[in-house]
Amino acid sequence: MVSWAYAANGGGAETSPMWSFVVPMVLMVGIFYFLLIRPQQKKAKEHKALLDNMKRGDRIITNGGIIGTIISLDDQIVSLEVADKVKIEVGRPYIAGFAPKKT
Repeated sequence: MVSWAYAANGGGAETSPMWSFVVPMVLMVGIFYFLLIRPQQKKAKEHKALLDNMKRGDRIITNGGIIGTIISLDDQIVSLEVADKVKIEVGRPYIAGFAPKKT
């Protein structure tokens, strides 16, 4: 007598449930890597290069939107002049990028 499960499968070789799990997982990991992880790593590398290339006299913009000129640099602190004789200190990681030059 033929079992019903064997007959329902078409009588051929059984398909491996492992492949039906592994292939979609590999595809999801690949998609996450190329759409999420890789762009974030590239952006972090660019930001680190920006922080390493700052020098006195550069105009920068902070994450809070403050634009100023660098007066002095430290490992963790950047002193900015935002107006005549108005100086503030900002943490180095909170610098978003270079600001456009004044015209």
